[in-house]
Amino acid sequence: MTPKISELFELFAASLAQVFESMAEQRPEVECNPIGSPEQQQMLWWEQPLQFAPGMKIWTGAKRSTWEYSGALTLKAAGIEDIEEKEARNTYLEILGQALSALARGIGGVLGHEVTCEGGSEHAPDFGTEEWIAVRMTFGSETLEPLVLTFSSQLFGILAAPPVNEVVAPPATIEEDDEDAEPVPMRSRTMSLLLDVDLPVSISFGKTQLAMRDVIKLTTGSIVELDRTVNEPVDVLVNGSLVARGEVVVVEGNYGVRILEITSRQERMRTLR
Repeated sequence: MTPKISELFELFAASLAQVFESMAEQRPEVECNPIGSPEQQQMLWWEQPLQFAPGMKIWTGAKRSTWEYSGALTLKAAGIEDIEEKEARNTYLEILGQALSALARGIGGVLGHEVTCEGGSEHAPDFGTEEWIAVRMTFGSETLEPLVLTFSSQLFGILAAPPVNEVVAPPATIEEDDEDAEPVPMRSRTMSLLLDVDLPVSISFGKTQLAMRDVIKLTTGSIVELDRTVNEPVDVLVNGSLVARGEVVVVEGNYGVRILEITSRQERMRTLR
């Protein structure tokens, strides 16, 4: 397995943990390891085509205990206790879809082209490749059966091909007598892929709750009063999580926000959706 493909597999594992942290308010510990061809039976398989070239696909498989636990954990975080099998299954597939979307963007970063997910389906792979990974997630004391993932042979081939016209700069050297030279911080290639992942950023001016009878009465010109005064800072949300507060400004005719405060990690955890 090439380092480039290993980094993409690790990106998927990290993205999966991030999605759980956002949706289920718990971030699992993830362990990503290469394995041989997994068992074909008793798996919920998902085939995810990529919109870039014919035959570019990702396959993932999860045992029932894994997708049921994943779906139920997320639904319970949303306040739903009476969970049906179909709801848990669909919620797991939603989690998986978000992680695969991040992986697709990481693949695009490697290839230098935009890569997005097309409509997927429940379909088992052809098991024509031996390059698989197993992602094992642990939530506290609960360790789930691993989720397995592989690429199609066409996708492996494109990723394994040498980049065209890539210029590799020689490593910078520091002269022994250059005592003022600052050390260059090291960054893993997996982190570099994560830094290219797009995240939705939104601004919240406030919120309120309305009875259904009041919602039905809303018409053009109706005013909805929010729980915030005009002098209070607005919330800056990244992927649905509060990360900062700021004041509204106008920049070249467009609204903007000047950051006034970065929230603490504890506060971000409390505001995860």
